[in-house]
Amino acid sequence: MDAFFSFLTPHELALAFGVAIVAGFIKGMVGFAMPLVLISGLTIFLPPELALAGLIFPTVATNLFQALRQGIKAAWASTRLFKVFLISGGIMLLLSAQLVRFLPAQTMLLVIGVFITLFALWQISGRSFNLAHRSSRVEVLVGGFAGAVGGVSGVWGPPTVAYLTALGTAKQDQMRIQGVIYGLGAVALVFAHFGSGVLRAETVPFSIFMILPALAGMWLGSQVMDRIDQASFRKATLFILVIAGANLVRRGLLG
Repeated sequence: MDAFFSFLTPHELALAFGVAIVAGFIKGMVGFAMPLVLISGLTIFLPPELALAGLIFPTVATNLFQALRQGIKAAWASTRLFKVFLISGGIMLLLSAQLVRFLPAQTMLLVIGVFITLFALWQISGRSFNLAHRSSRVEVLVGGFAGAVGGVSGVWGPPTVAYLTALGTAKQDQMRIQGVIYGLGAVALVFAHFGSGVLRAETVPFSIFMILPALAGMWLGSQVMDRIDQASFRKATLFILVIAGANLVRRGLLG
C-alpha cells in the first residue's frame, strides 16, 4: 500500500475520485462510455499506463451490475446470443494487450483519441449503420476490432455500441448486452494486463480504489435516467466524448 501512495499525491487521488464519479454517472445514464471518460480524464494528470490500470477493476464492477440487472438468466441468454462477438473480441484483446508496454504512450493516446472523436462526430451527425440481420462474419470483424482497441486502451465501447445500434437492438436489451460484453471483456482485460505488467502490486490498489466512486456515480446516473429523456442526454454525452477524444488527440500530438 505504501508503494501505491508513492505513485499518487492526495490531490491526484481526489481528482481521480472525481473523474470516476463522472464516468460512472455517464455509464448509469447510457450504459457505456465509462472507460472513455476515465482514460480521457485520468491521462490529464496521470501517465497513460497508470490511467489504464485505474479503469480496469471499476469497469469489471460496474458492468457486473449492468449485466445482471434483469437477472442471471437474461444475462446468460445474451452471452449465448453474442458468443461469436465475445470470442473474437476476447482473443484480440488478449493479444493486443501485450503491446501496451512497447507502444509509445503518445501513439496510444493519439490512436484512441482519433477513433473516439470520429465515432462521436459520426453519431452526432445523425448517421448510423443499419444491418438487416446478424452476421457471424460481421461479428468476428467488429468483435475483433473492439477487442484489439480494448486491449491497448481499455476502451471497446464505440464499435460495440455502433454494432448494436445498427441491429436496432431494443433499449433494455442493449443495456444488458452491453453489460455482458463489456463485463466479460473487462475480466479478460484483468488477466491480459496482469500478463502485460500494467496491473501489478503498485497499480492494483489504485484500480480497487476507483471502484467505489465509479459505482456511486453509476447509481446516481441510473436515478437520473428514469427522469430524463435518454435520447437527448445520449446526444449530450456524445458531445462530451468529442471533447474527451479531442483532448486525447492533443495529448498524443503535444505530449
